[in-house]
Order: sequence, then structure tokens, then C-alpha cells
Amino acid sequence: MKSYQDQKSLILSFYDELEAANADSVGKVISQFTNPDFQWYGVYPFNEQNGGDAVAEVFWIPFLSAWSNVQRRQDVFLAGTSEIDNTDWVISMGHFMGLLDGNWLGFPASRKIAFLRYADFNCIEDGKIVRSSFFCDLIGFMHQLGINPLPPQTGASFIYPGPRTHDGLLFEPQDQRESQKTLELVNRMIGDLTDLNKSENDCPPPDLLTKTWHDDMIWYGPAGIGASYTIPRYQEQHQ
Repeated sequence: MKSYQDQKSLILSFYDELEAANADSVGKVISQFTNPDFQWYGVYPFNEQNGGDAVAEVFWIPFLSAWSNVQRRQDVFLAGTSEIDNTDWVISMGHFMGLLDGNWLGFPASRKIAFLRYADFNCIEDGKIVRSSFFCDLIGFMHQLGINPLPPQTGASFIYPGPRTHDGLLFEPQDQRESQKTLELVNRMIGDLTDLNKSENDCPPPDLLTKTWHDDMIWYGPAGIGASYTIPRYQEQHQ
């Protein structure tokens, strides 16, 4: 069984170099760690980009030009192999924190601390990043500036914390048996939710969700939807 230590080490080194980079040097850092045919999939307005230079131009250079003293504050870090195409992936989730000292995406500088929630999925082949999917909560960022472009959300929106147990950063090799149990649980959940969607039943009994969810589950939805705590409140506020 794989330990994924080489893949994890590559991404951690990449993140260290990104954090040390500035708007002038970040393109070189990306090129160092990525394949020449690197594919990057971002949310709007960043969209799909081909090649490290394009990724730097569209996201990283504007971001590092506007945000000062940026830190990547990870809450979840893990790796595994895709069941679909047998590729190896490293996943990171958390927040970027920095000082919004310049205008970014048309939003004015606040000169205050700002957070950008993110999830980053990186596919590794032959020691290089070949594909990445990058999600960030721009609505949550807008809320910090006092801007709310959407109708009132049914959940709560705030700077979401990491796991209560503070054990989401899996830098070391993991017990493969426990990893397999977790994967099977997640796949059962996906199967249950898929069946529920097909049934078009928007108000299932809580017992259906308790098959895979703990009774004190937390749903950390993006800003505009918001977070919900416990299954009954999830059903009331999200479902």
C-alpha cells in the first residue's frame, strides 16, 4: 500500500515556496513544481487555465499584489488514489490569511486582516503536479468587506475552524485499514445522497442521514448557504 509521503512532500515544498514568493517570483515557483501541460481548474472568475504562467497571471500575481504577508493556514491535509482513474492526489483545505493592502477583483483595499477559505486538489505524476482544482469562497471574502450580494442565507457564515480534534493534518503515513474504512463510509454517504436526489424527496426522515452522519455533524457550507450544526438543523437550514 502507498504511503504517499513523496507526493505530500512535493506539495508541502510547493506551498512553502509559494508562501515565500511575491508577485514577481511566483510564476517561476509554479513552473518549478508543475508539468509543462499543467491543467488548473478554478472557480469563476479564474476559470480553467493551461500552464503555470497562465495560472500565475490569472490568480497568483493579482492575489499577491493585493494581499500582504500571506499565510496558508491548513486545517486538512491528506493524500490518496482516485478510484476513477488510479491517479494520486494531495488535498489541502483551510484559509489564506493576509492583509488586504491593495484592490483585488474590483474590491477596495481594507488594510485589515482578511481570510480566503480554500480547498486545493493536486494530481501528482512523476514528481510533478499535472492537474489542480482550486476552490475559494469569494462570497465569504466579500462578507468580510461588508458586501452581501446574495439573499439572506439560511445557515451561519463565519471563519470556519478546523476539526474539533485538531487531527486533520495527515503529514505522516496513515493506517491503511482506517483509511479504507473512511473511504467506504464516504462512498456509502455519497450513494445514499445520490439515491435521495433521484427520489426527489427533499424531506427524508433523519434516520436516513444517521446511517453515515454522526448526530453532532457540522455542515460547513460556503457563504451564501452557510453552516449548520446537527442533522435536524441541517435539514431545516440547508436541505
